[in-house]
Amino acid sequence: MTASNYSLKVNRDLLDPNFESYRLSLDAIPTYNIELDAAVEEVKLKDTQYTLEHMRAFGMYNYLHLDPWYEDSVYFVDCKGRVLNLTVTLDTALGKPREVYRVAVESSQCEDRLCASLSLTSATWAALSDGSGRLYLLRTGKRGDSSHMKWEPLFNEDLGEPFTILHSVSHVQAGVHSMEVLLLRVQKDPEETKGSGYSVSLEWITVANTAGQGQEKKYEVKKRRVLRGKSVPHYAALEPKGKGLMLASEKPFVFTHVDGRPVEQPEPEPMEVEKTDPIYFWQQTTEDVTLCVRMPEGITKEGVQFRLTADNMTIGVQGFPPLLEGQLFASVDPEASAWIIKNDKSLEVTLQKRGEGPMWPELVMGDKRGEYVMSDEQAALIHERLTHLTSEDLNGNPDRDKPPCNSQELEDCDGFPEDSFSLTHFDEQSLKPTQVVNLGSHQYLFTVDANPSEMPCLCLRHDVDALVWQPRPDQPGNMWEHIATFNALGYVQASKRDKKFATCAPNFSYASLCECLRRAFIYRQPSPVETVLFNRKQGRQGRRAAG
Repeated sequence: MTASNYSLKVNRDLLDPNFESYRLSLDAIPTYNIELDAAVEEVKLKDTQYTLEHMRAFGMYNYLHLDPWYEDSVYFVDCKGRVLNLTVTLDTALGKPREVYRVAVESSQCEDRLCASLSLTSATWAALSDGSGRLYLLRTGKRGDSSHMKWEPLFNEDLGEPFTILHSVSHVQAGVHSMEVLLLRVQKDPEETKGSGYSVSLEWITVANTAGQGQEKKYEVKKRRVLRGKSVPHYAALEPKGKGLMLASEKPFVFTHVDGRPVEQPEPEPMEVEKTDPIYFWQQTTEDVTLCVRMPEGITKEGVQFRLTADNMTIGVQGFPPLLEGQLFASVDPEASAWIIKNDKSLEVTLQKRGEGPMWPELVMGDKRGEYVMSDEQAALIHERLTHLTSEDLNGNPDRDKPPCNSQELEDCDGFPEDSFSLTHFDEQSLKPTQVVNLGSHQYLFTVDANPSEMPCLCLRHDVDALVWQPRPDQPGNMWEHIATFNALGYVQASKRDKKFATCAPNFSYASLCECLRRAFIYRQPSPVETVLFNRKQGRQGRRAAG
């Protein structure tokens, strides 16, 4: 597993420490109903599809697809194989479903068939899977209420085992139109002997127009890349120009094949690393942190470069690159912090923690060049707490009423996970991770298309709040930007045991949690949202405020 080398930067201007609670509103919410002449296609999981990954991938699938380019339009596939469009406009009833495409009936005969899946690739293209292993790339024309075009298939090919479509993008480079499609499969794996016997496969396919100038358009598969992992990703999306891939998953993924050829895996790094002298030493109490940084002998205060904010610190010598720079593990009070020069060759810095709390596991996020020095009092306290674990007697503390823990009685689920929950960016050329964020305890909540021309946003729980992050693949120094916050939603959603789906409005004016059977909860932002809304169909602009 690749080590974490990046941390998410929270925009504290988007946090509201004074938020109290959501208030129940009794205002009526408009609801619309329409009778369908055929049911929405739903494929039940078979007895052989019993694993947690099957349930995550196919059992929790949303059959309704919102068009991010035309937000009044939704699509679904019915049991007759028809792709149907519904248009919703404010204060009007639902229109009659309109057929835009029909899948061949033979696809329903596949034994291991999955649900049909649809990805609206661009304002004029879509990718469709029939659930039996066949991929369709469809030219839709400009969609929307006024459009009555039938979708035209320009690519139709059987790609093997059944799959669902996770994401797709369309781009033009050097006059060649290409479409990138990301497919998901859960497959039997003979090498997976300890777990369920299944592994998760992601296939990244590039389909391009190969016709020459003046010739009829012909689309063919140009490249196929396969990644494997052990868990269904919470988030999987391709960069707009197909130069990279982002995944959020509980277990790591690696590229295994390109165009059918195995990818050479790097040798595991040795556990022993070269021992270097630490460039700083640090210790802490519940109230403050003290660190000592080695400096050139004879250093003066004029030669010291020192910058400190609530979350970041830079230490160095004027005219040279910083010796220590980065995000602090937790917030400090810059006004109550100070530094002095000791013995003309070291800088001693005292950082006042913003509030008394747990001890820090590290000083600067991701920096391993320092050495933590424990005080005698801390060492004695830890030794006292751990005495019973080193006793020859199984229960080294006879005063305790609770029975001791016997490691032989632990279940598999009690152990520490072998891989941590991470957010990873892969480069298309090298097929290797470039940025890895250890998400730790940040629960994944949902994915939303805020701007269809950019990658989908991901929403994570941070403490009690829900924070929305916009991927910026063209900004390596700020690859995930914190753009919105739903106050206390992380805490609220944890109480919804029957929750199946979660999402939010593209302008972040409200979030919604939907239960399995009958209830949907809407949480509106407590302050006006100044996002400019643009009606793509009518060309009007307006502002919407949440109550």
